[in-house]
Amino acid sequence: MELTGSRTIRAPRETVWARLNDAETLKACIPGCEELTGSAEDGFEAVVKQKVGPVKATFKGAVTVSEAHPPESYRIAGEGKGGVAGFAKGGADVKLTEVPEGTELNYVVDAKVGGKIAQLGSRLIDSFASKMADTFFENFKDQVEGESVTPQDPVT
Repeated sequence: MELTGSRTIRAPRETVWARLNDAETLKACIPGCEELTGSAEDGFEAVVKQKVGPVKATFKGAVTVSEAHPPESYRIAGEGKGGVAGFAKGGADVKLTEVPEGTELNYVVDAKVGGKIAQLGSRLIDSFASKMADTFFENFKDQVEGESVTPQDPVT
């Protein structure tokens, strides 16, 4: 499945780029993220708790940054295993463009799931993935613009 979207963020492109590579910012923006350590250069380790329909799982996995062209674009990708619930993996191609209002962030997200979660059906999974992406990028916009975000807001 592929999702696209954009956000206009009231901040300079260099600031947005720096925050896209900051573990604390990313942790605060990922719904259900309990732990995120590491760096964009070396990769991140993450622990995320989510409920997808009737299935609750704690996903442990890695997040990597590739194809980085500072401060214009990169690919961020992650893969997590949720035990008997299955696995989730995906990524986002992110592009930053300077606009009069600040920075336009455009993204294309791709996601895949397997195991018990995949048995829930594509409509539920697609809806969940769309909501996760939308929540992450809205939280990110709020973080960069200095608005408060509750970092543990899970998507349900």
